Amino acid sequence: MSNTPMAASPLTRAVLEIDEYASGLGWDQPARLFALVDTAQLRAQEPALASQLGLEDAQESSGLTPIEQDEIPAGKPLDEFLGTIAWPDAVVGCALTVERLMLPPSAEASVPQGLSEARLAKWVAEHPARQEVRMTVAVLRDGTRDSALRMREKDSPTEVLTGRDLVPGLAEALSATFAD
Repeated sequence: MSNTPMAASPLTRAVLEIDEYASGLGWDQPARLFALVDTAQLRAQEPALASQLGLEDAQESSGLTPIEQDEIPAGKPLDEFLGTIAWPDAVVGCALTVERLMLPPSAEASVPQGLSEARLAKWVAEHPARQEVRMTVAVLRDGTRDSALRMREKDSPTEVLTGRDLVPGLAEALSATFAD
């Protein structure tokens, strides 16, 4: 990827590659799920697929290749959908990109108590300090995780935040897809 730092870990590079891909699709997109596979293993075991993905001439011997999965069913809560996933052994990790509204920590004190989930979502959507964000979270079978956060108002590759614990709840939900 052109904007992905080569010094980053393979997982960070995969997260940034997925973020760049999602950015190219624009905003107001559905959540997207990706399997992460070992690139060298993919080239060795599935050369035709590696060729189709443009990986046959890749210089890197270690790395992760994101493979987008089928669409997430519309209308099904994300946590329920993730609970139905079982990955084959060839999948070393997974990633999800999803758009959400977020409030700054300073707004937490003003959240009305006792709101239903629907009313809370409406309250957040109408809050003047809300931020639209795209979160890309990835986890590996061994528990390693990374994430990227892109704010709509600062939609630039140089403004993407990365870190292990930016979206811990989503990382836990993705990790659970590998539980036996």
